[in-house]
Amino acid sequence: MNWAKVILSVFLLIPASWTRDSKLNAAIDVAAESYAKGEYEQSAKDHLAIIEQFNFESAAIDFNIGLSYHHSESPDEAMTYYDKASIAPDKILSSFSFNQGGVIFGNKKEYEAALSKFKSALIKDPLNEVARHNYEMLARWMERDKERQNQDQNKPEPSEFAKRKKAEADRLVEQFRFRDALQVMNEALQQDETVAAYEEFINSLKEINEINEKN
Repeated sequence: MNWAKVILSVFLLIPASWTRDSKLNAAIDVAAESYAKGEYEQSAKDHLAIIEQFNFESAAIDFNIGLSYHHSESPDEAMTYYDKASIAPDKILSSFSFNQGGVIFGNKKEYEAALSKFKSALIKDPLNEVARHNYEMLARWMERDKERQNQDQNKPEPSEFAKRKKAEADRLVEQFRFRDALQVMNEALQQDETVAAYEEFINSLKEINEINEKN
């Protein structure tokens, strides 16, 4: 994702309340071990087995299943279990579940939905710095992207004259004649306002010439 590197939580929850009997303890150990080894598909299966074999359900195990699916690149399955864990009475667990859902939406480029998840994570636990980082980075990126889109919409459509002058400047750039290329574009802009469609190109030429002059 190019807007920011969202943080994927990697801890596995193993509450003390899971210790019911020796068989359950053994199943918990198996699930934890497969996760620790990076065998995430197996980890999901092992955690699901705890539910099926012992009729044992909890928000923590839902989170672990979601995390296992997430790491095994099964985002839809992961989201199902993150959503289940997000309604947990434990606000910290709920917060991290919302955060992980935001990560999935972000990877899908569903940015509004991702931002909403990160916001929910912070509402549940204002001290969740992982969610805060993700929320702030995504919010800033979305604002900058909106500004870029507005700028692009306001750019004029270049005329044929503007296109010819841009092509002429491109040929000069290929010859490393950056000053001449800039002069062509500046003179063309005085004659035709649609040359402003190449504003970024002109600014790049200005920066290159400033660097060359300093050297």
